[in-house]
Amino acid sequence: MKRFRRHGHDSQRDKLKQELFQFNKTVEHGFPHQPSALGYSPSLDLLAIGTRSGAIKLYGAPGVEFMGLHDENAAVTQVHFLPNELELVTLLDDNSLHMWTLRAHNSVSELLEVGRFTLTGPPGAPPSVTRVTSVLALSSGELLLGTEGGHVFVVEVPGFRELEERNISVEDIQKRIPEEYGPRRNLECVEALQENPRNPQQVLIGYGRGLMVLWDLQKKCAVQHFLGTQQLESVWWMEDGITIISSHSDGSYCHWSVSEEDVQSQPNKQETPYGSFPCKAISKILQLPTKQGPPYLIFSGGMPRASYGDRHCISVIHSKTHIALDFTSRIIDFFVIREGKPWSTFPGEPSALVVLVEEELVVVDLQSEGWPVIQTPYLVPLHCSAITCSHHVSSIPLKLWERVLATGELQNTHYSRKPWPINGGKNLAPDPPQRDLLLTGHEDGTVRFWDASGVCLYPMYKLSTAGVFHTDADPNDNMNQGAEGEWPPFRKVGCFDPYSDDPRLGVQKIHLCKYSGYLTVAGTAGQVLVMELNDEAAEQTVEATVVDLLQGQEGFRWKGQARLDVRHEPVTFPPGFQPFALVQCLPPAVVTAIALHSEWKLVAFGTSHGFGLYDYQQRTNIMVRCTLNPSDQLALEGPLSRVKSIKKSLRQSFRRIRRSRVSMRKHHGPPRCQINARLDAENLQDMELAPVQRKIEARSSDDSFTGLVRTLYFADSFITPSLWAGTNGGAVFAYVIRLPPVERRMEDKVTAHPAKEIQLMHRAPVVGLAILDGRGAPLPEPLEVAHDLARSPDMLGSHHLLVVSEEQIKLFTLPKVSAKTKLKLTATDGSRVRRVGVASFGSSRVEDYSESGLVVLTNLGDLHVVSLPAIKMQVHYPCIRREDVSGIASCVFTKHGQGFYLISPSEFERFSLSARCLVEPRSLVESSNSKAPISTSNTNQTQQDGRLTEDSRSVWSCLTKRHGCSLQLSF
Repeated sequence: MKRFRRHGHDSQRDKLKQELFQFNKTVEHGFPHQPSALGYSPSLDLLAIGTRSGAIKLYGAPGVEFMGLHDENAAVTQVHFLPNELELVTLLDDNSLHMWTLRAHNSVSELLEVGRFTLTGPPGAPPSVTRVTSVLALSSGELLLGTEGGHVFVVEVPGFRELEERNISVEDIQKRIPEEYGPRRNLECVEALQENPRNPQQVLIGYGRGLMVLWDLQKKCAVQHFLGTQQLESVWWMEDGITIISSHSDGSYCHWSVSEEDVQSQPNKQETPYGSFPCKAISKILQLPTKQGPPYLIFSGGMPRASYGDRHCISVIHSKTHIALDFTSRIIDFFVIREGKPWSTFPGEPSALVVLVEEELVVVDLQSEGWPVIQTPYLVPLHCSAITCSHHVSSIPLKLWERVLATGELQNTHYSRKPWPINGGKNLAPDPPQRDLLLTGHEDGTVRFWDASGVCLYPMYKLSTAGVFHTDADPNDNMNQGAEGEWPPFRKVGCFDPYSDDPRLGVQKIHLCKYSGYLTVAGTAGQVLVMELNDEAAEQTVEATVVDLLQGQEGFRWKGQARLDVRHEPVTFPPGFQPFALVQCLPPAVVTAIALHSEWKLVAFGTSHGFGLYDYQQRTNIMVRCTLNPSDQLALEGPLSRVKSIKKSLRQSFRRIRRSRVSMRKHHGPPRCQINARLDAENLQDMELAPVQRKIEARSSDDSFTGLVRTLYFADSFITPSLWAGTNGGAVFAYVIRLPPVERRMEDKVTAHPAKEIQLMHRAPVVGLAILDGRGAPLPEPLEVAHDLARSPDMLGSHHLLVVSEEQIKLFTLPKVSAKTKLKLTATDGSRVRRVGVASFGSSRVEDYSESGLVVLTNLGDLHVVSLPAIKMQVHYPCIRREDVSGIASCVFTKHGQGFYLISPSEFERFSLSARCLVEPRSLVESSNSKAPISTSNTNQTQQDGRLTEDSRSVWSCLTKRHGCSLQLSF
């Protein structure tokens, strides 16, 4: 018989799906991986960063972000904005030039590539003739391209048309070199191109050999020669149009004067800032005047080679103040933001130094005493210490939000109070509907709190767990200050610090209760810390409870890491989350699962050896369950031993071969059966048949880590309070919890008794557990109903247990625990579940309609949404490359159908499965082609060039005050 479908119902459901589900990758949070180029437009007030992977990212005011990707898989080596235009040009290391524009569409700007160009030299010319080494965007709207062979090409934009009649050949330069400069040898590549700030018809061409030539574009001839003898690194032309500064490979810089003389054979002044000993090259230099007082001299490099050749420094000299800013990673580029209009006679006082290094962006306030760093609202290096885990909390109550913000403000007293200096464009994105937190755990034992409500992932607060333990860190070690009288006068800047005092401090699991303010942090060496938010500093001793998960079983010897040494003396903890209880698991293996129930004051924890239940109100352990299989040798040996024994490996291999042969014999029928089956298939070809399912072989109980606890879940069902645990070997353990009355909570003990065990048929790892109430909805979070943020669960109807394994999703009835329905994944498409979460999906058309769904991420990188309680597939989308194992392992879901995963050690990709909840940049950038300022009678309006007025800047200042490679992941 054919299956009849209710077409009307299906079409209605398909329409509803479109209103509920929609997949989008929305924004990339964090710091771009492997940056390679930096650009800045003073007229647009926009920052651009190019990367080695060919990405180009633009940033303006907080929330104003754009991203483009070159088709070529080549690194971006240079980025140049066209003066007073909405265009920019990128140069890739494959020698191709690309034109990008910010084009408005539906009142929102988009970054689009509008052209590409590659220089072609004469036939037979070597590649060096057209290999571009320097780019200058002239104020006239043309490009000058200096090459490795010494030629300078003039290109018209945006059409990318080469103006051959205006090109400057190296032969033209060599013919005019004075005889006293020596024999006419190779001038080497064009290292620098600079336009005369007072005369746009004159450009300065700097060659690697040291020669600099002042060229008149209109007359097509050389005006003056500067006969430098040291290898040239960079040049800077002062605003007066008279003074030129050149920096060189020997750590020196020179001053030259533009005059009527044809040749200047010696510089007016030559200095080596860091002494007569051999120094590193000064790769970039600039000098900025001030209205009153001496100028700012800023340069990168120049350090004494023998003593400080490994330092990454930018020196800032102003009057009697001299500081060498010391970064922890290589400097890519830097620029200075100046107050006032870029087209005015005096552009303004230097206000901020913006430095791009390999691992972070650092902005230094040049107008405040001590030149402090300005907190960045975006481009924050998430990987200051390697990220080891993530935890997302939606809809944070205002009271907790404000307390976390206030705590973060107390921490950030060393930051400048100046507002963010880059404010190009307008952020048109609507205000976030709720306050969301993303918590990241790190290798150095810190937990960082991020405002994940909108487009910018803003840092709010950093919590360190290292103070609870004895480590090698010196509490008196201040990395930000150099020794008095030290030369060079180093000062550490930036927050990137990839080194950990002790890898055992690494955070593996985090759970925050947003209603009570309790936080649980679990680490690599079996430590579980329970913390409470406190607005005042407190001195206290953290009480430690040692829990033996092996329960004294004999014959087991732990070969892994030792546990951390807990401080027994009182410790002063700063305001914020302060630990008051510690559970130390033995053996001290990695904590693989935790659960917190702040209403019952209980914490559940699990490792590769078992799980336990801890009462943090009475500071006592309630129960321990060892899940270890006697063959779990890897679980016993610990992370320091990763190799199985040859004997065991061979034994497992033979068992698999034997099982597969038995399976083949069992399913190999006689030929007549095959013929009948083929005839039946031909007769029933019109029937709708179920998809062919793969055979799933059961995992052996001898496989390693079968006792590893993958998930823990507290449930207040219609039966009784309970704790559920799922293991890597497909086992589910249920414990009934007996809680004393509230008035006797401190005196009477909490008890837990085993109630049920489930063993999945194929022993597939259990990755998720949940209980659905009588309406088929997931049980609310602890204290959620008490705060009137969720309706009470239906306790009259029967409840169901949802078990998600790597292979399938299965629903069991309660309290009988009998299988009701299931949805197979591995058997149908070969995928395995890696991440799972429950989310609410609201309709984009009907305000009051929403559904709960199960969000699943597989090892193939696909996202699935499964309906609850029907357990039926709704939609699926490809999201992450299947080869990106780290990205899949790092994925975390939100309660409203969004998610985050690491696309690099320093970047989160944000995505949305919901048609209603979508967080993405919506920005508009406008520019005036006129260099003259636009007069307006209303000073409160925004300037037409897209930058904020002073009133708008003060509003942003108030907002900011209010707001405040090895990748290691836990599985």
